[in-house]
Amino acid sequence: MDYTAISPAERAAMLARVGLDRVDDLFVDVPPEALLAEPLPIEGNWSEIDLSAAMDALAQQNTSARDYVCFAGGGIYDHYRPAFIDHVLRRSEFFTAYTPYQPEVSQGTLQAIWEYQTGISELTGLPVANASMYDGATALVEAAFMALRVRRRRRRVLASATLGEEKLATLRTYGAAGQMELEIIAADRHLTDADALVDALAATEGGESDIAAVLLPYPNYCGIIEDVKPLIDAAHAVGALAVLDTTPILLGLLKRPGNLGADVAVGEGQPLGNAMSFGGPGLGYFACSEQCLRQMPGRLVGRTVDVDGQVGYVLTLATREQHIRREKATSNICSNHALNALTAGLYLAGVGTEGLRGIAADCCAKARYLRDGLLATDLFTEYPGLEQLPFGYEFALKYAGPATVGQLRARLFDQGWLAGIELPDDVDGAGLLLAVTERRTVAEIDDFISAVVAQSEVISHV
Repeated sequence: MDYTAISPAERAAMLARVGLDRVDDLFVDVPPEALLAEPLPIEGNWSEIDLSAAMDALAQQNTSARDYVCFAGGGIYDHYRPAFIDHVLRRSEFFTAYTPYQPEVSQGTLQAIWEYQTGISELTGLPVANASMYDGATALVEAAFMALRVRRRRRRVLASATLGEEKLATLRTYGAAGQMELEIIAADRHLTDADALVDALAATEGGESDIAAVLLPYPNYCGIIEDVKPLIDAAHAVGALAVLDTTPILLGLLKRPGNLGADVAVGEGQPLGNAMSFGGPGLGYFACSEQCLRQMPGRLVGRTVDVDGQVGYVLTLATREQHIRREKATSNICSNHALNALTAGLYLAGVGTEGLRGIAADCCAKARYLRDGLLATDLFTEYPGLEQLPFGYEFALKYAGPATVGQLRARLFDQGWLAGIELPDDVDGAGLLLAVTERRTVAEIDDFISAVVAQSEVISHV
């Protein structure tokens, strides 16, 4: 926190320099209804010491996941952050870096971004990755708009409802402002309705498909790893691009999107070494096939060799329109989350292929352990039809105890547990989405199951 106190004499000198008498004169063009009519509720002038103490007191009113045992997910996950990340991340060269327009003074930043792109390309199995985007939801939107440019004249985009409401809401918001006709394919028992999707793909206008892209989750919002290969093939059969929204840690175990035939892979990169930070900022990673390269949004760093044979890094394949002529830009996202992307690149380089596979396997094994333990209490049941389907380290169950999921979660919260997320689309209020990362120990899982049983018994006697 910076403390920049200005004395009355300094204020008067600055006003005199611009020919004004009062600070209020700076705001004469602002409509009166937009101005604060009463003074701020601050009692007099504060010293830096007093202000710092007051801000610390306010910060201590926050409750973070560090104070609880976290079984919540839904897109942001409590993964371990290796200590080496902050040692590199907080170097001033990275921490204060501006957009690397000038390669002659930005080689370190450009190389770091290039290394990140390389890691994302290897992770997704697709040949091209950009320098990151705002978050997973906007990366998905940008993939849809890119498909419209690649397929031209086609205006429809199909999206599975199992992507989750946050991503669907973002798609609807951007779609309403752009030239995209968005169609949500309803879920069938928390799964993509494959028959409905195939029927939608078969619908044509004048004998020709007008579908530019199909957006699919991998895994879906409830953690289920759907069989997306037939749906990717169905999209390709009508000339549409297949976009997979993926969970990055699980790509240490699952078949890569590129190997499944996906044209684009996007997702939220927060699990790759970034802190949860009360929900953000994260980063959206974005990888695609070469056919999409010229229409890919955001920035791309290239590696080359100069006339002296020295390796160099530059921003490439991006015209000035990308930054200053909005109407001609492939995307109006004119900045990336470079610091978050650096974190993800460091994480991927640090844990490596085998390390990522081990982390994913540990998460999945512990999730299975928790799921089996909760089912053994008879307080939870599986969703009909989903019993034998594969899942990652996130899963959904129905609470069959003496109260609602909301009541159970509130009681567990008071005991120090972040007991998952209540599923908003569960009509009887019994759906609970739980996530288990490598940070959770077997002892914590056992204690959590015991706490669920104990609090359910308390509720039953209230």
